[in-house]
Amino acid sequence: MPRKSFSELIDSPGMPVLVDFFATWCGPCKTMAPILEQVAAQHGGKLRVIKIDVDRNQAVAQQYRVQSIPTLILFHKGQPVWRQAGVVPAPQIVQALRPFVEQ
Repeated sequence: MPRKSFSELIDSPGMPVLVDFFATWCGPCKTMAPILEQVAAQHGGKLRVIKIDVDRNQAVAQQYRVQSIPTLILFHKGQPVWRQAGVVPAPQIVQALRPFVEQ
């Protein structure tokens, strides 16, 4: 199966895509991992969560002006609609998702 480009990954009609910009050496990024797993499980198939390693994907991180990690960016129909840097509690992520997750 061919690898998808970043734009193909975020252009998911009808399904929001939450991108976690992280690095393997980042402690706060490791804190976010179980929070994102919880949010993904809570939205059962109505949300795609992808992780982008900023060390391996510097061009994408620069394109979206990621200056600190972790940074979460929510994409809807390929467009960024919400972003937050730092560790974000699950309720704040869920609130940001609410207008974009099909009920």
